Amino acid sequence: MNMDNKPLKEIRASSVTLEVTDAATGQVVRRTLPIDYVETAAGLRLMAEDANGNPAQLVFYSSFGLGKLRDLTGGGPDKDPCGGHSH
Repeated sequence: MNMDNKPLKEIRASSVTLEVTDAATGQVVRRTLPIDYVETAAGLRLMAEDANGNPAQLVFYSSFGLGKLRDLTGGGPDKDPCGGHSH
């Protein structure tokens, strides 16, 4: 929920803070990195630049997002989203 008590539809940030625990020592390390972050019900996307300055991104789909992707590409089950009326 945001400050207006409305559900969030999207979360955006221009940097991310990672927190990791070293497996050998148990030491916790935090780093803030210049990575663009976008999260929706479909999943999340991380966008930055590679070592050569070219755009790079990682996308992690949620179960909901994977279902939508399958439906859009014809891989989902055949179902009538309109409730059975014909054209």
